[in-house]
Amino acid sequence: MDLVKLVVLALVLGLTGAGLSTAADAEPRPDGVRVWNELALAAVRATRASDADAARTYAILNVAIYDAVNGLSGPARTHALIPGPGPRNADPSAATVAAAHAVLVRLDPDRTTTYDTQLGADLAALPPGRHRDAGVRWGREVGQRVVAARTDDGSTPVQTQPAGTGPGVFRAEWSGVQYRNVRPFAAASPVAGPPPALTGLDYAAAFAEVALLGDAAIPAPDKLATFQFWSVPTGTGQPAGEWVKIALTVSRDLPLPASARLMALLTMTLADTTIPTVATKFTHRHWRPATAIREADADGNPLTQPNPTWAPRAGSIGGTPEHPSGHSSYSGAAAAVLAGFFCADNTSFTHTTDTAPNGQARTYPSFSAAAAEAGRSRVFGGQHFEFSNQAGLAIGRDVATEVLATRLLKRTGPTHHGDCPL
Repeated sequence: MDLVKLVVLALVLGLTGAGLSTAADAEPRPDGVRVWNELALAAVRATRASDADAARTYAILNVAIYDAVNGLSGPARTHALIPGPGPRNADPSAATVAAAHAVLVRLDPDRTTTYDTQLGADLAALPPGRHRDAGVRWGREVGQRVVAARTDDGSTPVQTQPAGTGPGVFRAEWSGVQYRNVRPFAAASPVAGPPPALTGLDYAAAFAEVALLGDAAIPAPDKLATFQFWSVPTGTGQPAGEWVKIALTVSRDLPLPASARLMALLTMTLADTTIPTVATKFTHRHWRPATAIREADADGNPLTQPNPTWAPRAGSIGGTPEHPSGHSSYSGAAAAVLAGFFCADNTSFTHTTDTAPNGQARTYPSFSAAAAEAGRSRVFGGQHFEFSNQAGLAIGRDVATEVLATRLLKRTGPTHHGDCPL
């Protein structure tokens, strides 16, 4: 449905007039950041998006929201992709939902009816008039321009790395390797270093750990539950989506400009973390623990013992090269952004992932504690070695550090980073 038609519909429904406008002003304004991020999560689940595609979707959505809102404030901070200023006295809430709508109808056209309905409800909850209309026009323009700016970012066409052979090499072909060359939203990061040499002690130690902790033949309900909690495979909101959900939980009391900025910082970081993660996997194409343990007699290390029948607790070998852990990369990135934004890593929160066993929530004392558990869950599942967990966490933290230090900062006065936001 055209935006103009939606506004006309609201007028026909009787949402005009001095008395009703006053009542609308008294009502809570729609939380566009939350509602539209939840719609993006639903889209990622429905389309069975890859982890990389999911992170890109969340970033495009939240960059559009941020630039739409920030463009109406002067702009007070540097833009993400689309500079302001927008029209004077435009309604930022209207700009938020219009920008989000413009993004999702283009990235996920199959659910356009859902997005049109939500936009109509959001606009109906705002006071009608020229301020709302100006916000809609500006938000729609920003959303369209953000999508256009990312259309040729290198995320398509899909590319595949062929299957490998020999000791230490990942055996299956895997798709999505074009993401190693995708244009970043905010931060460019190099390929991370290689895993330990197969013949060394560090490799043997990590091998021995995952051979025990990730062995499906050894009952360990607690470790299985932790793996399942953070597994979030295709068909869920993906690892990046879990951190979007966490951010929405801990930002409930933030005003719109701050909420929009947090979500843009978070999702740009998550999307940019994909790039060095995929590039490192592509470069080193390291074998998964299941292959390593079954074929340990070929690794040249006298300290590793083969077990041809070994199976990972996760139930599958894993669909991409092992080094680094992508789940760990996303978790390290998100935890660092959230701790940096709030200037503290002691925020307690309760969270339920899309794959939580029996829907059971878990409570964490800090962002880093959740990230640490998410990373270790990959070892418990027999999916990754600990050195690749640590490498992933480090990649994510490095991307977050650069994004926080350089993007969406105040144009004048104290910046967000340094000591603490004001």
